[in-house]
Amino acid sequence: MHIRQIVFAVVLLGALVRFGPATAEDGFPAAEWQRVSPAELGWSGTELAQARSFSDQIRSSAVVIVQHGKVVAEWGNTTKPMEVASIRKSLLGALIGIAVSDHLIDLDSTLGKLGIDDNSPGLTEIEKGATVRELLEARSGVYHAALYETPGNAKMRPPRGSHLPGSFWYYNNWDFNALGTIYEHATGTGIFQALDQKIAKPIGMQDYRPQDGSYIRGEASIHPAYEIRMSARDLARFALLYLHKGNWAGHQIVPREWVEESTRSHSKASPLPGYGYLWWIGFLGGAVAPTVALPEGSFLAQGAGGQYALVVPALDLIVVHRVDRDTPFTEPSFRSIGRLFWLILKAEGYDPGPDASLTAATGERPTGETLAAKFRGKTISFGPELRNGPLTMRFEPDGRMTYPHWDEAFGPAAGTWTAADDKLCILNPDARRRCYLPVLNGERVELFDQLGVMQIDGVALPQ
Repeated sequence: MHIRQIVFAVVLLGALVRFGPATAEDGFPAAEWQRVSPAELGWSGTELAQARSFSDQIRSSAVVIVQHGKVVAEWGNTTKPMEVASIRKSLLGALIGIAVSDHLIDLDSTLGKLGIDDNSPGLTEIEKGATVRELLEARSGVYHAALYETPGNAKMRPPRGSHLPGSFWYYNNWDFNALGTIYEHATGTGIFQALDQKIAKPIGMQDYRPQDGSYIRGEASIHPAYEIRMSARDLARFALLYLHKGNWAGHQIVPREWVEESTRSHSKASPLPGYGYLWWIGFLGGAVAPTVALPEGSFLAQGAGGQYALVVPALDLIVVHRVDRDTPFTEPSFRSIGRLFWLILKAEGYDPGPDASLTAATGERPTGETLAAKFRGKTISFGPELRNGPLTMRFEPDGRMTYPHWDEAFGPAAGTWTAADDKLCILNPDARRRCYLPVLNGERVELFDQLGVMQIDGVALPQ
């Protein structure tokens, strides 16, 4: 072999060793995920089967569980790109972090400096003082109408000018959509192409293509929403990237400092405990009813319809849960997802806290007229404190359901309630009917859904 060929071969071999595809032994998947049996990592097969059975009950479309970079369990259609809903924000956050590192975006730049406005009525001078950082934290104080906003979010949106930039946290689609505009203006690259080039390809996503993204435009705002579709197994790769603080097999894809800052709580939030830069911190910790106790440092991306990517660094663990919104579906409640996480963590061997299911409940389970009599005229207090007190619901003697302490925060609300057999059924003001199985311990009231998941843990107030 010619000496030049030998030198080239040595250099090429060195490059392959340094930059070649990661192996599962490195804690990262190669072209395909490596799979291990749960027993190899000390998981309980019986308890994992219980988690899968519960997942089937809540009609999950796909679940992927990854520990130490290997798939411990998966079920459902893990290869289909499905709408990620608001997980799109966490994906955009990674791109913004790269752009900040490349000095293309300054977090302290104001909307006014960047030329960001919106259609009439446009932004005020005060609103234009909001910074990119405050948009990332959902603290901009800009309450202009936004695209891809649910009716519930639109109803809850604060009035224009009610809060100064940086002073108030509100989960605001205007902030998130405007960040997409800011990113594309700063980099000259579309979000979906950038996601492919800067993240999907470097970490070996198997199913994502730029055409899996689409813009949602409309009259409400000039800032489009950026809908993204991604498979469960590709979303697991993205979660693994953040588990390793932006590093993929020795290559820093997203700056480490950015990942750490993004997954640190900057605000007390709702419905989850904390919010960083487009990531949720922790999970429901008993604000309404007992739920899973996650290890310190856990964080997640979450989207409407049942989209979750949970990252648990303390256990080197990732759990991805998907619901296919292309098909008729029922969104699992936060409590149901908490129960699924609880079952998965229990199977791993971690202590996720007390079992808050109906099977573990102790107390009186009244039925029929006895059940109705127990609730007639009673006011139940539960959940976090509002400005004017805790959440409450009153079971009026005439069959109406009222929410006396919600009136100041949300406006007057009323529904109806009935009791039959062992079920307490409530027709909410939004016309959704929910039936619960009550368990009573003195003044303590626990309401469980039909799957045995505690939905409300409250106290009956003195009449």
